[in-house]
Amino acid sequence: MRGWPRFFLGLVLSLLALWPAHAQAPQVEQLVLQRTPEALLLSARMALQPSPVVEDALYKAVPLYFVWHADVYRQRWYWIDKRVASATRTLRLAYQPLTRRWRVSLSNEAAATSGGASLQYALHQNFDSLNEALAGVGRVVRWRLADGAQLDPEAKHEVEFSFRLDLSLLPRPFQIGMGDQPEWTVELRQALPVPGQAEPDRSPDVGAAVQAVELTGEATVSEPAR
Repeated sequence: MRGWPRFFLGLVLSLLALWPAHAQAPQVEQLVLQRTPEALLLSARMALQPSPVVEDALYKAVPLYFVWHADVYRQRWYWIDKRVASATRTLRLAYQPLTRRWRVSLSNEAAATSGGASLQYALHQNFDSLNEALAGVGRVVRWRLADGAQLDPEAKHEVEFSFRLDLSLLPRPFQIGMGDQPEWTVELRQALPVPGQAEPDRSPDVGAAVQAVELTGEATVSEPAR
């Protein structure tokens, strides 16, 4: 009977060793905060490598939703840190079997409880390959997290940043059992210190143009809902 505890311990360790093989965080290639007198901006680039299960679902025309979220906190020594700003971006990635192209739709609002279908998308872009579409999903350029006036020049600030595949936005039939499948886990969380001083924005015109069309590819802009 003494051999059983060792057997179970070896089994648990083997399972733990296999767990991260599918549940891997995106590889960060760039993550930079820029503080100007007008705003706090984030530029980031991540390499996304979905598991075969996730890729198979995409090719079966199941749309996936990726959420960028950032909270800006002002540090306080006498109390808990105060959140002064928040920003959210939701990206819908879907395969179009008839045209064999990929579409990425951008929404600058938080997801509602009714799912991703309720989001209002302002920008749609088409890509010829999945790799190009994933590159667009994993990149953000000069994302505005807060206005300059929201940052106290006498205080220290920190950004709590996250990027994840949001399974709660999928149609309910696809959500069953996904929470226990590590190959569906795509998530990154990181804290970033905000630069203490604002620097002049050297290229505001170029930056505004890049921010309007951040993803590469063929873009179409939707009219706002009336």
